[in-house]
Amino acid sequence: ILQGVKYLCIPAADSPSQNLTRHFKESIKFIHECRLRGEGCLVHCLAGVSRSVTLVIAYIMTVTDFGWEDALHTVRAGRSCANPNLGFQRQLQEFEKHEVHQYRQWLKEEYGESPLRDAEEAKNILGKYKEQGRMDPQPGARRWSNFPALPPLAYNNYTTET
Repeated sequence: ILQGVKYLCIPAADSPSQNLTRHFKESIKFIHECRLRGEGCLVHCLAGVSRSVTLVIAYIMTVTDFGWEDALHTVRAGRSCANPNLGFQRQLQEFEKHEVHQYRQWLKEEYGESPLRDAEEAKNILGKYKEQGRMDPQPGARRWSNFPALPPLAYNNYTTET
């Protein structure tokens, strides 16, 4: 641990059954406060593929009008291996459908109008990503592993009910 550095540690497994949604608010608050102070904010997990990406997607969804898929593609523009596990994808879908509007309102009430240009910057990043034809993995592209990229999960593609 470094002196003068603020940390937010969230113990979470990279498992589809892990409830990461319960950490969204504290993560969004932490990231947003760092950014409002003009400080950098490093969000990481073991591989930087699933857990950290999920938290960043939730943040992007909250500070922009993006749904989870556009937020995912925005992250992939800078980190091509970004790939939340299927359980986290489902949680992001539920967040988009049921909670993100309340989170946007909460952020506005808590911090006022943001001086950050998140929506504009995210739209520019996503636009360039689309222009480059990077929405789908390219054949033969180098990846961090030999596993194929998972396409985004369709809403309600599976249920946990038996």
